[in-house]
Order: sequence, then C-alpha cells, then structure tokens
Amino acid sequence: MSRLYLLRHAKAVGSAPGMKDFDRPLSNKGAEAARKIGSAMMATGFIPDLALCSTAKRTRETLDNLRLTLTTPFSVVESSALYTADANGYLDAIHSASNASSLLLIGHNPSMGDLALALAANGQPALLDRLTHGFPTAGLAVIDFDGPLTLAEAGAGTLRAFITPADI
Repeated sequence: MSRLYLLRHAKAVGSAPGMKDFDRPLSNKGAEAARKIGSAMMATGFIPDLALCSTAKRTRETLDNLRLTLTTPFSVVESSALYTADANGYLDAIHSASNASSLLLIGHNPSMGDLALALAANGQPALLDRLTHGFPTAGLAVIDFDGPLTLAEAGAGTLRAFITPADI
C-alpha cells in the first residue's frame, strides 16, 4: 500500500506591479493555514517519506510553514517543472518518486484539483463530493493506493481524507 498527499499551496498575496506570479509570497493568512494543515497532519499521523515541491515562492513558503508544525523529518525535492505542469505532469513526477511509500506533492491549481479528481475514484461519498466542489488553497487530499506510487493511475485511488483550513 502507498499513500499520496496532495497539498495545494496556501493563500498568496495578490500580484503587485512588476512582480512575477512565480515570486508571490504567502499572505499572513496563508502562512497560518499552512501551519494548521501541518498540525492536522501531525495529529492524524499523515507523515510523508518524501515531499515534491514546486519551486514557486508560495509553494516553498507553504512547505516551510507546514514544517514548523509537522515536525517529523522527511526528505524534500524541489522541482521547477511542477510550476507549469498539468495533472499528467504531476502524475509523472509521482511515478518518478519510486522509492517513496508516502509522498507529499505541493503544487498549484488547476493541476492539483484535476489530479485529485482523476486519481480518487473510491472513498466516502461525502468526501468525494467535497472534492468535486473545488480544491481550496492549503487544501490537503489524502489518497491511498493498493500498490506502489509508480503504478498510481486514474481511478485507482481511495480518498481517505480531504482537509481544508476551514475544517480546523
């Protein structure tokens, strides 16, 4: 069995004149939300072996704030490809992390929501229904697979949890 954690970056500040989208930092509310999600992960035992993180500033800051409260150590790999990747690109990145039995992917919408919907065909109907209504900033989907993540494919996952900052 393997587990995938899909985390959309927390709320970022709006664009300022001359600021690239890639360089937008988290807002204070976003930083707090990332810490809340980290606390929830710690409390529920949702601990990854490895994290793959987009190199955009808001995703790196989401990871930094998450790690303030999710204090169990895990490895991190940053990938610039995750900034522009679609759901298929995210799935390719997951497949490449072949030795991880639990993987945290920190990225962007709409790719994050599209991937969660594609992978999670099973689970409690109420959770699946919530997922279809959007993937908010700092939202965390927890998806289990019977086999290794290298074999993860559309429809093969079971949604175990969908946690948003509003839930905490």
